[in-house]
Amino acid sequence: MSRAGRVAKDRSAFTRRAVLIGAAEAAVFGGIAVRLYHLQITQHGTYALLARQNSISERLVAPERGLITDRFGTILAGNEQHWRALFMQAMAPEPEAVLQNFFTLVNVSPDEQARIAQDLASRPGYIPVMLKDFLNWQDMAAIEVNTPNLPGVVVEVGASRVYPLGPQAAHMVGYVARPNRKEVAVNQVLSLPGMRVGRTGVEDSQDQALRGQPGFVQTETNVHGALVREVAHDAGTPGQTVALSIDAGLQQLAIQSLAGNTGAVVMLDATNGEILAMASTPGFDPGLFDKGVPSSVWNGWMADAKDPLQNKATAGLFAPGSTFKPTVALSAMKAGLLNGDTILTCTGSFTLGDHVFWCDNHVAHGSINMVTALQVSCDVFFYQVALMSGIDRMAAMASQLGLGVDLGADLPNVSPGLVPTLAWARARGIHWAQGSTVVQGIGQGYTQLTPLALATMIARVATGTAVGPHITRRIGGELQNGADQDDWPDLDVDDRYLAVLRQGLFEVVNTPQGTAYSSRLDLDGVQMAGKTGTAQVHNNSAAEKQKNFNDMTMAWENRPNALFVGYAPAANPRYAIAVVVEHGNFGAQSAAPIAKAMMTYAIQNDPAGRDLPLSVPLQSTTQTLPVTGT
Repeated sequence: MSRAGRVAKDRSAFTRRAVLIGAAEAAVFGGIAVRLYHLQITQHGTYALLARQNSISERLVAPERGLITDRFGTILAGNEQHWRALFMQAMAPEPEAVLQNFFTLVNVSPDEQARIAQDLASRPGYIPVMLKDFLNWQDMAAIEVNTPNLPGVVVEVGASRVYPLGPQAAHMVGYVARPNRKEVAVNQVLSLPGMRVGRTGVEDSQDQALRGQPGFVQTETNVHGALVREVAHDAGTPGQTVALSIDAGLQQLAIQSLAGNTGAVVMLDATNGEILAMASTPGFDPGLFDKGVPSSVWNGWMADAKDPLQNKATAGLFAPGSTFKPTVALSAMKAGLLNGDTILTCTGSFTLGDHVFWCDNHVAHGSINMVTALQVSCDVFFYQVALMSGIDRMAAMASQLGLGVDLGADLPNVSPGLVPTLAWARARGIHWAQGSTVVQGIGQGYTQLTPLALATMIARVATGTAVGPHITRRIGGELQNGADQDDWPDLDVDDRYLAVLRQGLFEVVNTPQGTAYSSRLDLDGVQMAGKTGTAQVHNNSAAEKQKNFNDMTMAWENRPNALFVGYAPAANPRYAIAVVVEHGNFGAQSAAPIAKAMMTYAIQNDPAGRDLPLSVPLQSTTQTLPVTGT
């Protein structure tokens, strides 16, 4: 074949190959174009969403807990920012490796590591788990430097609960702690890092209002799971502010007045039942529960015989001693068994069968009426009145006055206390003898009451209405039911009997023979009325009685409790108070001075925010008799 023929043949073969290759290329690129059209045009929305989900993660965040304030806006429970490390399991290709890296960098106790493992196993991957709360700068630096090895680990600002008054308001305000597994199972929102649940006090009773609603955070991460930027942030709805009826100044004064003694003080607005102060000592640091109570501190609390965790104002049960005598007096007068003119004789003792019941210090008060018996706190007079009235009548009157019953207070764990009845005794196989009724007449025996109940009792005596105690004044700015209420129902007691009783209580404080005369108010035209009480906690032996022993020489835990209940101004009552000083011996000595200080502050500062019509001071009608000092 000639050279020209060969060239023509090669050209023909090349052309065919070029056509085939071109056709193949056209088919490939055509397919790519179709696929690109399908991906970019037809399926654009689907793949755009998938791409966004691959780079953007969203998680719920705990809302800020609401504030608790006093009636004037002073913060009693607030929030403080700190740093914390969270773990999003869904963002980590190898969660176990990430955790091991984190534990190498940051000190996490074995108990906390076990808790983290439990949380990861029981929660969905989109709910973050707390790795370490309250990070310090060293922890922060270690996490930041090693971010590539910690995919899914997020450092953010959290909030911890702080209590500016600390132990001074711990029992009343309460504290918060992490929710337990049972609570989380019911409400998954509680599993969010930073969520806290109220455990005691107002933190508990108003927990739902204080919690708020969760928000969310959207973040962008790179292919390694490291945070690139925050795309969106909604802090959620903060909890509502709960304003209490408490006056922080009165509260602090109550604690200071107890001066390291164990006991409780409760002050009410006698006209509407608002709690103005509620102190219990000793106290504790409520902020520790948010961070975790060290075992050494917890063990110290548990070993303390003075029980610092108990709210003695609402759950402490005490024999009322002579502060129960107003109840005994009203029960007998209502039954028509005696009145203000009835005279009974005190020879210094009262004999029932083969047992002798003594008046305090064996003092013989002679022939006296109800007013004088209250003034000098004559036990023998009330032994006789108790027998006249009987235990069931006394219990019925106690119930009217708020003793031994549920007061409906808006606080958790309020004990109703106990005022026994014959039915109560029979149900427990207790033989109720007349002697049991006798000691009931001076507030000893089975009767056990809280300071809150005693404050309620004296407020009802002062006003003649069945006021009920409450502490929540406003939630989110809305006035709550009961706050400023002035239409409480009247007591089922004749005003004449209340007048006799009030006169006796006035003379207790404002006459030289009165047991609380040394604690009368130093205010022009304003008097306080009240009743002292001394309640034995130790059954004195015959040998001790023969020695005429001094209670002050006894061990602290065996000394009598000191009590005082009162109200002021006596002529137009506005404030009511109950004071209990554990093992403080005499009410006149330990409890009444505290009431004086509290009443002086209240009258001068008027925390209830109203003018106090003082009217005309009451005048004394008492006889001059020895004082027994109870």
